[in-house]
Amino acid sequence: MRWWISIGMLCAVGALACGDVADVAAAPRAQPTQQLSEKEAAASVDVELIIAVDVSYSMDLDELAIQREGYAQAISSKEFMQALKNGPHGRVSITYFEWAASGDQKIIIPWRLIDGPESADAVAAEIMKTPIRRASRTSISGAIYFAVPLFDDDPYRGLRRVIDISGDGPNNSGAPVTIARDSALAKGIVINGLPIMVKEPSYSTMDIDNLDYYYEDCVVGGPGSFVVPIKSREEFKEAIRTKLLMEVAGRTPQRLPVADNAKEPRVSCSIGEKIWQDRWGR
Repeated sequence: MRWWISIGMLCAVGALACGDVADVAAAPRAQPTQQLSEKEAAASVDVELIIAVDVSYSMDLDELAIQREGYAQAISSKEFMQALKNGPHGRVSITYFEWAASGDQKIIIPWRLIDGPESADAVAAEIMKTPIRRASRTSISGAIYFAVPLFDDDPYRGLRRVIDISGDGPNNSGAPVTIARDSALAKGIVINGLPIMVKEPSYSTMDIDNLDYYYEDCVVGGPGSFVVPIKSREEFKEAIRTKLLMEVAGRTPQRLPVADNAKEPRVSCSIGEKIWQDRWGR
């Protein structure tokens, strides 16, 4: 079952996005029941998290800068540390890559272990020092296909495996997004989404109405998966922080469930490809 949350509802999630995660993360997490060897325990984390960030040309430089800063600040925040501390292992592994067309993905942060303020600050600094880039096309499917095998390269093993995808438009390059999504879900991977909806859709862009519905019905999936839409530039950093905290704490928004993937999508899952074909004929 998947969930949807808006910035206006964040306080209802708990204290998560209101400057204090104690109420959300305070409840004790279930401890792993399987007895692990010393070597296995040393390599265990609460979640293996892949952050997949859209850098297509539809994202302007200011949005890209705010997005980068949002992730860096969220990872080094005291709320993130609190959520981390309340996990069974008290640590997570993270990798961060940027994507655009089906064959355009670039790893910015290889797998890193975050187990406290020092390692979190190091990852945040690494994110911020990388030059910002932009590229053409939008392939959410390409991002998913690129992300899935990265889990095999992670030296740590998590209780959960999550791909966290942010983007401001529908898939218009590469394989159909639903095929890529379903392939990841079949491997037990959860996909969460951060649809960026700060611009009015226009003919000159690939933006669409109801991108949040598109992400809910065509992109995200897996147990407890959710979508946090961003509808103004002012919401960027808060939304990113909220999403990361929920992923680390293993929480989902306490809201009504969104439509299941099995139901008819409210927005066509091939709308991006159709718009591209209608405008450029290829």
